[in-house]
Amino acid sequence: MRKIWINCGELSGDIQGAELVKALKENRADLEFVGMGGENLKNQGVRTLFHINELSVMGISEVIEALPRILGLLKRIKQALLQEKPDALLVIDAPDFNFRVIGMAKKLGISVYYFIPPKVWAWRKYRLRFLKDNVKKIYSILPFEVEFYRKNNVEIQYIGNPLVQVVNADAYRHIEPVSARIALMPGSRKREISALLPVFSEMAENMARNNPDFAFYLIQAPQFSEEFLRSFWKSSVPLHFIPAEKRHAFLASCEMAVAASGTAVLETALLGVPTMVAYKVKPFSYMLGKFFVHVKYVSLPNLILGKELFPELLQNDANALNLAEIAKTWHYHKSVREEIRKGCLLIREKLGDTKSAELFAQDFIKELL
Repeated sequence: MRKIWINCGELSGDIQGAELVKALKENRADLEFVGMGGENLKNQGVRTLFHINELSVMGISEVIEALPRILGLLKRIKQALLQEKPDALLVIDAPDFNFRVIGMAKKLGISVYYFIPPKVWAWRKYRLRFLKDNVKKIYSILPFEVEFYRKNNVEIQYIGNPLVQVVNADAYRHIEPVSARIALMPGSRKREISALLPVFSEMAENMARNNPDFAFYLIQAPQFSEEFLRSFWKSSVPLHFIPAEKRHAFLASCEMAVAASGTAVLETALLGVPTMVAYKVKPFSYMLGKFFVHVKYVSLPNLILGKELFPELLQNDANALNLAEIAKTWHYHKSVREEIRKGCLLIREKLGDTKSAELFAQDFIKELL
């Protein structure tokens, strides 16, 4: 029995990691899985010794505030690695945290593999040396980053993007968008929700003032209660809730969406839903980001296309008035929405129809032999 430690730190990694574990089990029955994850990995039979909710921070200043808690978590993970003695460590995204776990694993002689590598092509290129020295192989889900890593002599393989299979957009092509139906996706972290959901509620108030037909639906992340989420809704406009597990069919029925920057935005793109991307972090985090990050866009759809498809509203620009104006323009101009939908189809084409989890599983099992 070979034991694999899976380490992810957020909901998106938990979702995609579950698909990898499922594919690995279908290829090899003699694998045991343990590590850090959420409900999706747990449902695939992973013994989750640590939950992703223990690492729910975003931005540099937020990480600094949570540092004592994070250090305690790392200490417990190190003890668990010593006790479990896994044959391999598979880390998923979350480099600020996972780099520490990788360092511990390397010292213990555990082979390390990275799924969804850090975006060193955007910032902190010095991390390349760490990856070369400590990671046996990288598995990429973004086609445009492979050339960068290979130029820098890092072992990498593009396996397609697992969200193509997870979303399964073809199953929802028959669903026609409902006029004035708007999906809200304020993120999977408390910090994101507290920063964005009040803004979304103000946007709803602005829009409903002149058109009461607008309807707003919040895609509910499983770790947050309706009561908690409603505490950030400052509008008298009704807010409806959609469970996360039903989000894909529902999103396909939406005229548009407003979402926190992250994996959710790529999901809406695959489903062909015009989406406004919003994000807010603490001013110090944003200031450092502006200084160190060297990419034109923050959202995956725009990065994949190399141009703006979804408008990105960051920090002060992520305000109710801006969001409402864009939403009203989209609502009253179908041609604009249709043009965005065409761009979404191009994203799907660039990502390919490869069954990425299956490709990953086949290659990863060869690495284990």
